[in-house]
Amino acid sequence: MAIAIVDYGMGNLHSVSKAVERLGAEALVTGDRTEIMNAEGIILPGVGAFGDAMEHLRASGLGEVMKEAAAAGKPLLGICLGMQLLFGSSEEYGQHDGLGILPGRVIRFTDGDYKVPHMGWNRLGFLQKDNPLLAGLAEGHVYFVHSYHVLPEVKSDLIAVTDYGRPVTAIVGRGSVYGMQFHPEKSGELGMQLLGQFLKLCGTKKDKQ
Repeated sequence: MAIAIVDYGMGNLHSVSKAVERLGAEALVTGDRTEIMNAEGIILPGVGAFGDAMEHLRASGLGEVMKEAAAAGKPLLGICLGMQLLFGSSEEYGQHDGLGILPGRVIRFTDGDYKVPHMGWNRLGFLQKDNPLLAGLAEGHVYFVHSYHVLPEVKSDLIAVTDYGRPVTAIVGRGSVYGMQFHPEKSGELGMQLLGQFLKLCGTKKDKQ
């Protein structure tokens, strides 16, 4: 069993794949549709600008593969920019359409008494403690690096928030589609626990020998 880590030219592929392997699953870094659809679960990473990422996804055809996978009920996790790409649009350096798998938009942090980008460790507040992604976990700190944040249209899609001058979307989910604004692979014990919960939902987490 394998987790497909989508290689579309933008993403922290190495650290995500190593984290998946540490949790006992096979990490398959790939841009091949067949390999992605045959995997037990999919991780869409992302580092960089929203518009550039969508251009890469469209040019490679992988944007349509993500939509196909989500429609088929394949477990899909977007990380950082990868979470933002799941939504309908972003105002980062102009207006850009996203994948539209989840309804909502991505906006820039407004000026206030806090620094942009939001960078560092912030505490998660769980809104859906009965969500299988959070099962058995305690609230704690994870590592964020972002200048834009998601405004989901549907309240029930919001699983966890953090406080950065206002409640900020940290984890989203609907059905088999999830997103984490922070980097779970860089977020210590809680980050690895959350990533492990996703793998468990995929049926790929194995007991360590």
